[in-house]
Amino acid sequence: MNESLVLDAAHRHCQSLQDALTGFRHQSLGTLAAWGAGLAAVLPVGGRLLAAGNGGSAAQAQHLTAELVGRYRQERPAYSAIALHAETSSVTAIANDYGFDQVYARQVSAHGRPGDILVLLSTSGRSANLITAAVTGRAAGLRVWAMTGPGPNPLAEAADEALCVDAGTTATVQEAHLVAVHLLCECFDAAGGAPAPAKAAARPVAADRRMS
Repeated sequence: MNESLVLDAAHRHCQSLQDALTGFRHQSLGTLAAWGAGLAAVLPVGGRLLAAGNGGSAAQAQHLTAELVGRYRQERPAYSAIALHAETSSVTAIANDYGFDQVYARQVSAHGRPGDILVLLSTSGRSANLITAAVTGRAAGLRVWAMTGPGPNPLAEAADEALCVDAGTTATVQEAHLVAVHLLCECFDAAGGAPAPAKAAARPVAADRRMS
């Protein structure tokens, strides 16, 4: 194997990601800041985030929910966030009884409430089960956000808002989506998801009351 060819392939991959992130930085940070503020208005008052994807995008969806139920950087309350693909018994039962296109839509109907947020991740933006979930979510009064590859695409059009990554490969789109997930958490914390710890009141110095 020619080592220089391998190294060239690695450089091309890194350049592809760098190019995608340059465009992402100029075009998508405002969207993520608005989404972070939207999450900060919903989750701390008892709302819920639902997330879904297929394959690598399912892993990204679960990464997002883990950061919200746990924490991103600093200590904060636990918030309600569910990765729908991780409900394996529900996914397989729904797929068996209703078809794979319904595996997320039916869970959105079960768990989603008006005002909740549904985040759908897809590198192609053409996954039928995610498009169906978006339509179901909007009909139920959820706010639907999509992270996709290059737009326009059907999922972006079905969502209320979309963040479309302009990149030529699935791998690069997924890598940019991971950055987007972290930035969404950062914007959420900055917008109020991670309230600053209250300063402890100074305690008065107690007089020595020991008996002699």
